[in-house]
Amino acid sequence: MTNIIVVNTPSEWKFDTPDARVVSAWNYLTDPEFNTVKKAKVFNLCRSYQYQSYGYYVSLLAAARGHMPYPNVMTIQDFKSKAFAKLISDEIDELIQKSLGHLTSESFTLSIYFGRNLAKRYDKLSSRLFGMFVAPMVRADFVKLKEKWMIHAIAPISMKQVPEEHFGFVEQAAREFFVRKPRAAHIKNYRFDLAILFNPAEKTPPSDDVAIQRFIKAAEKEGVSTEIISKDDYTRIPEFDALFIRETTSVNHHTYRFSRKAETEGLVVMDDPTSILRCTNKVYLSELMQKNKIPTPKTTILHRHNMNHAKKVLPFPIILKQPDSSFSQGVVKVHDEKEYKEAMEKLLDKSALVVAQEFMPTSFDWRVGVIGGKALYVCRYFMHGDHWQIVERDEHGQLHNGKFDTMPVEAAPAGAVELALKATKCIGSSLYGVDIKQVGNKFYVIEVNDNPSIESDVEDNVLGKKLYEIIIGEFVNRLVARKVK
Repeated sequence: MTNIIVVNTPSEWKFDTPDARVVSAWNYLTDPEFNTVKKAKVFNLCRSYQYQSYGYYVSLLAAARGHMPYPNVMTIQDFKSKAFAKLISDEIDELIQKSLGHLTSESFTLSIYFGRNLAKRYDKLSSRLFGMFVAPMVRADFVKLKEKWMIHAIAPISMKQVPEEHFGFVEQAAREFFVRKPRAAHIKNYRFDLAILFNPAEKTPPSDDVAIQRFIKAAEKEGVSTEIISKDDYTRIPEFDALFIRETTSVNHHTYRFSRKAETEGLVVMDDPTSILRCTNKVYLSELMQKNKIPTPKTTILHRHNMNHAKKVLPFPIILKQPDSSFSQGVVKVHDEKEYKEAMEKLLDKSALVVAQEFMPTSFDWRVGVIGGKALYVCRYFMHGDHWQIVERDEHGQLHNGKFDTMPVEAAPAGAVELALKATKCIGSSLYGVDIKQVGNKFYVIEVNDNPSIESDVEDNVLGKKLYEIIIGEFVNRLVARKVK
């Protein structure tokens, strides 16, 4: 892999970095030689990344040439977004408070050079921010509001902005960065490399440790190398051919950023960012199902100006859902006017819109697993005890699951399977779990889940190891198809 440092003029780069070639932006953009370089990391240190500037085009053309630009165009756009800076601030809040808590000032600037800061105490914070805003040199401005540190702005640093007293450290950080070894070479000759994003500390992960090991064995059988990665491995995504997300997904979350980054880098990714966007918001799903004439329980969308509407069209009890709810959190059943008002006030504090749905009492819900437009498995999840949901959360926050029954796809009601396939067709061709209620001979879609549960001795009770082989096989088929193109 060739390291290329791009600056407006080569004289701006004051350092001796034998493992990197220094070129001007003009040369990189116009010299035909760079079209022939097959593998390169391009460190874009131009003075400006403004739209259609030299800096912008360096990152844009680097991606078109199959090079790895730092920053890429997506990161350049993220630098401009205050909303994204706030999202990052919220995501790593604990680390920010821990790192900056000793400061007595009201503001602080952190200069990050190739993932590091001059003060070793800020290394962890610098590394995390570098993983989120992957650019050679970054400045993060923090402010203290109500005794809490928050990111105010994040911006790239050009060579012109580096203080002379930092030169020695920048040279050292750059030289060490350029000689970092990539992933260790494998003893066996694997066809593809698959990253599995997994957090073993998550309370309700979509896959347990045993299931993850079964995925790894299935991949080994297909000649696919696997590596478990965490949220700290954002910068390593381009090292892989595919990404399999086995953490609970959300748009305001690192899982979505990983998915988006993987798709941008050309990886095969499940779940893809479009599926995450479409499945994790119940307002979107409600509108999508209605538009495509897919039967669902009677549903209405509420906001502060039509709070009384649900009571006119839905009888009590009513199910109220926070749009991005999962694992029974943010989903409540209200039995009367008083409970309705209290629940709505709480939900509207978190979201501008709330989903109100007809309550359909059943003893179980169907779950149809679908991948690539084909039914994969069917489960019946029974309500927990006398509770109205399959998962019950007690007063201590502990989760209790009802019983389950997994069956062959061909043994399940054809109507449920057909409805699941119809519903997922509106979303995409990734891996989904469709929750369906059955009332008599009629079926109704409750929701379509991206990142569905694949747990050992539950969803795999019928197919066993073949379930994991089918999912890994889907990755391989897509990877082979891309290679052919």
